[in-house]
Formats: sequence, structure tokens, C-alpha cells
Amino acid sequence: MIMVGADVHKRTHTFVAVDEAGRQLAQKTVKATTTGHRQVMQWARERFDDELQWAIEDCRNLSTRLERDLLGAGATVVRVPPHLMAEYRRIGRSRGKSDPIDALAVARAALREPDLPVAEHDAVSRELKLLTDHRETLVAQRTAIINRLLWHVHEIDPGYHIAARSMDRKKQQNRVGAWLADAEGVLAELARELLADIVEVTGRINSYERRLAAAVAPVAPTLLDLLGCGALTAAKIVGETANITRFATDAKFARHAGVAPIPVWSGNTAGRVRLTRSGNRQLNAAIHRIAITQIGRKNSLGRAYYDRKQQEGKTTKEALRCLKRRLTRIVFTALTTDHNARTQPDLQTAA
Repeated sequence: MIMVGADVHKRTHTFVAVDEAGRQLAQKTVKATTTGHRQVMQWARERFDDELQWAIEDCRNLSTRLERDLLGAGATVVRVPPHLMAEYRRIGRSRGKSDPIDALAVARAALREPDLPVAEHDAVSRELKLLTDHRETLVAQRTAIINRLLWHVHEIDPGYHIAARSMDRKKQQNRVGAWLADAEGVLAELARELLADIVEVTGRINSYERRLAAAVAPVAPTLLDLLGCGALTAAKIVGETANITRFATDAKFARHAGVAPIPVWSGNTAGRVRLTRSGNRQLNAAIHRIAITQIGRKNSLGRAYYDRKQQEGKTTKEALRCLKRRLTRIVFTALTTDHNARTQPDLQTAA
């Protein structure tokens, strides 16, 4: 088996092929275009007769096009987290930093970590991810505009009060608009323009929210039944998971989501663990929102589990981590059920 590691950049991609022992066999640099991707695939097939696997440093936008081209050609692709690549580059014998050194580290990391998630570009999950990411970008833009508006309003009249986190509401927007209508000067003119931008962006955000709710309902009905998992959270989970069949067990899914704890014990401290900062932080945040919602409901099963862990002597943070790990197992089961219902409807009907 030959592992081809890729170090991706905006204009070029560098590839290094290694054997099963991690010995470097060849390297090639191509343009970061579909034509360049086809060239490197042809190069790899002609040069190596063995089974090929591709390892790509997970750089999201930079690596997405390469992944799609490789998967479209039937290649097997694994994603290597940047921090894992950096660790193997640090312990390698080649000093310094270059594209070939980074590509070699990616390939060796993939060889020594056989449980890395296989890349997938399921049409359903990709659409939800694109819509969710775009909506979050619009929310960030609106937040920046609101902050600028608040400073203008404060300069016009320091005594005028706008309630925190209320500018996304139509009633508050109309109230501020009526107040600014009587103000004069360039500052008031700019404030009115910013308010108009807020109204326009809010309308687009609400439109995407409705679209996401309609799109995720038939895709993840079981996940939506989970307490604390609304349409936006469900869309985020489905989009970031990118096909639950990539993960053989809920433990592997938990590791990918950054929910599985890291052991930190030695000698008399056996059994102690700590929080991990690795994994998909977007998935982690979605599961965190579900956990916080369930803790806030006194009669929920999540709150009962959280209280039981605290009674066992765990701190609030430790109890929350335990609840998130338990919820990850439930989310994994729900995603698997929804995937099977979507791809194998005859088996679900028979069951």
C-alpha cells in the first residue's frame, strides 16, 4: 500500500508518496486546479502499481476541491488534522519547514494513525454544511454592523438605551428607526444606513434559517426528536459529520467531535482524564448546546444524569463532560437511524 500525503495551498499542492514503512518514494507539485489534480492522480497510478491511499491536511476551504476531485475519481482519502501533521513534522529527521516536508509528515501521520476519518462528500450533508456556514457568516456580519451602530447611537445620545441582543428583532429595529428619523447630521445619516443594513441582513438570515429547517426535517427526524436539538443544531451536526457511516463506532465519532476525554493519570491517580482540545470544534459546540439545554430542564433525562454524576463526586465541569459523551452516543445512534431510513427505506419499512 502506498500513502500519498498532500500539503495544500491556495495556488499549488505538493504530494509525497511513502511506502508502508514511511520511506519517501517520490514527490510532485501541481497547480491547485482540477487539471493539476488529474495530473497528480495519473502520475501516482503510472508510478505505483500498489493500492493507493491519499492523505490530505484538513484545511477546509483549501482542501475541499482536491478532496472532491479525488473522491470523484474513486480514490480513498483520509483527513489529517493540522496539529497531528505538525507533531510528526516535529519528530521527523528532516529539519525546517517546506511543502515537501509537510506533505511527508501528512503521509506518515496517516500511516501511523489508521483510525483517521475517511473523507466523504455526501450531497445531503454538504448542502446543509454550505447553508449553515453561509448563515453563520451573515450572523457575524450583522454582529459587526450592530456594534458600529451602537457606537454611533451612543455618540448621538449617551442616554439612549438599546437592550442587549435585541437588534435582531423587528420591534426593536422599528423603535431605533423611529428615533433616528428625527436625528440630524452625518452621524445620524450613517446610523440610519447601518440600521437598513441590519434589517436587510436579518431578513436574509431568517430566510436561510427557514430553508435549513425545511431541508433538515426529512433528513434527520430522529435527531430532531432529541431534547435540545433544534433545526439549526441538527443541520450543523449533519453537515459537520459528513456521513455517519465514516465512523464504525460511537467512540470514534466522539473522538472526531472532541468529546472523548484524554487520560492523564499515573501511579495513584489512575482513572483521571482531562478535556481534549482536538477534534471538530463545530460538532463539539453543537453537542455542548444540547447538553446545556438538557441541564436547564429539571425533568429531563440529561439533567438527571448530570445530577447523578455530581452526586458521585464529580465537579460541574466533569459532570458536563460525562453528559456530552453520553449525548454523543445518542447522537451517533440517531444519525445512523436516519441514514439507514434514507438509504435503505425498504429495510426500515419491513422492520
